Amino acid sequence: MLILTFVLALVSMAASKDKLNMCMDAKHHKTTPGPEGKLYQQCSPWKDNACCTANTTEEAHQDNSYLYNFNWNHCGVMKNSCKQHFIQDTCFYECSPHLGPWIQPVDMSWRKERILDVPLCLEDCDMWWNDCKNELTCKEDWHKGWDWSSGRNECPKEARCRIFSEVFPTPQSLCEKIWSNSYKYTTYTKNSSKCMQLWFPEGPNPNKKVAEYYLNKAPSPGMPASLFFLSAILSVLLF
Repeated sequence: MLILTFVLALVSMAASKDKLNMCMDAKHHKTTPGPEGKLYQQCSPWKDNACCTANTTEEAHQDNSYLYNFNWNHCGVMKNSCKQHFIQDTCFYECSPHLGPWIQPVDMSWRKERILDVPLCLEDCDMWWNDCKNELTCKEDWHKGWDWSSGRNECPKEARCRIFSEVFPTPQSLCEKIWSNSYKYTTYTKNSSKCMQLWFPEGPNPNKKVAEYYLNKAPSPGMPASLFFLSAILSVLLF
């Protein structure tokens, strides 16, 4: 019995480590994270351990890039002060190797996994909203509902362009609604080690410590299938 307990503990540890350093199964992500040497501009803080390639990060900075053919300027030209937050959001999504606790399976044509309820730091959500509150958009959820007939996202016919502060009255509504609850607004600040940072300087990635905190606090109920079967086989053999 003691042997089984020890083995299952090792299995649980292995599952946690897997979630601490992994890439989601999505359109442009690498299979496993690793150093990239040099990443483009705003994505450079992830260069030591990234789920993105240099080409992906360069495209993340372009309007209507091949990544998703997404048009930030669907209601007129977006100011750079606002656009930089969407670029940073893209860098975070494409490059982060520490999103394991929030990765969920999805049945979509272009990806098999997504993130859900990633706790963002107060400063990042507030700054994003403040820098974009006077920009224009026609939609609350940017994940779906666009007119793609032109090959890029355009406003649906029934939608009208409104300022961000009408569509997203608060920083919380922006962070949580714009990408279908990919992010969760929190009141944690960056020095708390309890929220994920979109913006951080080059050097050690502070989000690894945050992922460790959430894995230890509330481990995800799932584990990789291979580890599950290993634990099942061992339990049979040891009894």
